[in-house]
Amino acid sequence: MKALSHTRQALSRRQFLTAAGGITFVITASSLVPRSLFGESPDQPVSGEDKSINAWVHISPDGKITIYNPAAEMGQGSMTALPVLVAEEMDADWSMVQIEYSPIEPSVYGAGGRRGGGRMMTVGSWAVSGYFDNLRHAGAQVRYVLLANAAEKWEVPVESLTTEPGVVVHEASGKRMTYGEIASFARIPDEIPEIPMEKMKSPDRFRLIGKVMPRYDIPAKTDGSAQFAMDVVLPDMVYGVIARAPVNGARPELLNEQDLRKMPGVVDVVLLEYGVGIVTESIETAFSAQNKIQINWTGSPKAEGHNSEADLETYPGLLDRREGRFNRIAENGDAEDGLNTAARTYTFDYRNDYVYHAQMEPLNAVVALSPDGQSADVWAGTQAPDGARSAAARALGLDRSRVNFHPCYLGGGFGRRSMSDYVEEAAILAKAVKKPLKLIWTREDDVQYGAFRPMSLQRMQAGVDQSGNLTAWKHQIVGTGGGLLASGAENPYYTIPNLRIEVLNVDHGVRTKHWRAVGHGPNKYAIEAFIDEIALGEGRDPYAFRRELMKNSPRALKVLDKVAKMSDWDARPREGRARGMAFAERSGSLAGGVCEISVDRESGQIRVHHFWVAIDGGTIVQPDNARAQTEGCIVMGLSSVLTERITFVDGKVQQSNFNDYEILRIADAPESIEVEFIPSTEDPAGLGEAGLPVVGGAVANAFRALTGKRLLHMPFTPDRVLEVLNG
Repeated sequence: MKALSHTRQALSRRQFLTAAGGITFVITASSLVPRSLFGESPDQPVSGEDKSINAWVHISPDGKITIYNPAAEMGQGSMTALPVLVAEEMDADWSMVQIEYSPIEPSVYGAGGRRGGGRMMTVGSWAVSGYFDNLRHAGAQVRYVLLANAAEKWEVPVESLTTEPGVVVHEASGKRMTYGEIASFARIPDEIPEIPMEKMKSPDRFRLIGKVMPRYDIPAKTDGSAQFAMDVVLPDMVYGVIARAPVNGARPELLNEQDLRKMPGVVDVVLLEYGVGIVTESIETAFSAQNKIQINWTGSPKAEGHNSEADLETYPGLLDRREGRFNRIAENGDAEDGLNTAARTYTFDYRNDYVYHAQMEPLNAVVALSPDGQSADVWAGTQAPDGARSAAARALGLDRSRVNFHPCYLGGGFGRRSMSDYVEEAAILAKAVKKPLKLIWTREDDVQYGAFRPMSLQRMQAGVDQSGNLTAWKHQIVGTGGGLLASGAENPYYTIPNLRIEVLNVDHGVRTKHWRAVGHGPNKYAIEAFIDEIALGEGRDPYAFRRELMKNSPRALKVLDKVAKMSDWDARPREGRARGMAFAERSGSLAGGVCEISVDRESGQIRVHHFWVAIDGGTIVQPDNARAQTEGCIVMGLSSVLTERITFVDGKVQQSNFNDYEILRIADAPESIEVEFIPSTEDPAGLGEAGLPVVGGAVANAFRALTGKRLLHMPFTPDRVLEVLNG
């Protein structure tokens, strides 16, 4: 472990500008790559404000190319995919590329278009799609600088030069010069022009984009050298744990503070608004002390009377009575009139429970204040490093420029690690003891003080005309979670003349958070299960019915047709099995899914044997990784659809660990998952969540086809399945 550096963040960034020579392509807030610095010493002053100076690319005289990655790497491969975009346009030799995390400067490294200025958050599957244009543009400008310097050296027009991987070529004379050679003498133009899109590579010329590339993070994760925050060990480091409120909003009254302080190895006891922190000399002592904390919880938190199963059953009445403020999120035509004048109508209520993120790595962070308390270093695996850095700075009472943030690998995120509460807590405890400190949440901490995907009810209503055409659609969502509820409720790929979608939020005082695909999981389950109900009610094949609804959406129709072909939709499954279909859009990607299931009628266990997925995700930057992400979506989706649920009684979470919060086991995974991507030259869309929303609807529809019964409450646990089968 390197010794702690307590220099300012601005000085830390100067490490990019090595005195060993080479060329660093620098960004300021006014342009993506407006100028370059050559051979600048880390101690040499830099003009302009420190915060505006950052780097995307450094080329050393030996030809090594360092590309700085702005996105979190949590197993989804963005640490490779984003540098590939830069390397493609600069025509880099990939074997010479090394990748490092960028500085945490959202004003420059945020995904905000060609000129930067957005959030540094790896969420919503928009890492690749959000950076696609500006990173390609950065690479194209780097290539321009290299060409311009070679042209001046050879005294030839820049237009006469071309590049091969890592080499500038003058075809007429046969001269060749490596990028490293150019970096050793490069003079920087006063201005670097904007590179128009038509001057960048066309998809047919891609060497790296769309090709199978080795993941940069895999070797280190395989040999154990990859650094997660949990791996960080500092001199004189102490350990922190926190006993948090069992009911969100309750206040602690510590009953045995003196006894805790007398325990061998206890460094400090820190009182928080929602819990009690213990700082100790070892993690074993920390966990032991945590179990001995005696707290009287006070106050009257809003969550105190929350009983999730009972409260969920009140939701239909709220809709019936129009209680509360309904937020209309989509409307066209007149849905009420369409329902009133329809030849036939359909109405169903679909429910889903709270869901926990269940990320593999427990939450943890390391914070170290400098001896004078005027700066700090933070190590954390986070989806939002700029937010985490700011949260730590606030907790420490420092300007964010005084916090040197070290991004680490994440052992899974799924939205939970876009929160910065665990980093803030580590900063609070480190400030209290003035020692380097590692905070660790146990699994029980994370389950019982979690932030969950909301529970909700979806009321679906539809009307059809005499010919069975869908003419009216009304979708009402009621639940806790605010804006999280509406995600995925709209279905623009189905042509419906009269439509209304509205949301009613109910605040139970529960912590809720984005969960992989946010509300698309429950909403698309309800939508797609309802589509099948209408089709079957009208005597139509669900696939044919969807095709008619997609008549004005050729891209969606292509996806649907592809998955129908993959699964051989018209063929009859073997005895005791049935297939179900669903369609969804997430983060710009269009996905069609078909699953084949069987049901054990004695145990109520649903077994998913095969899953087929077709996706139009635009340009696929990393095909192998895109496939792995989609497979992961299907498995995680099945886990949430078949087993996962959080319940509350009197405001307390009833689950504690994986013994009572069940996740899908490897023995229950499908025998096969087949994924195919629709060839496309469109810009990339998000793929990290695209496959998940089709799972609920596909499984429910397969069950309907197999048994003639409806699954109206997700997850489809064995007890619920038996209740449906025997009802």
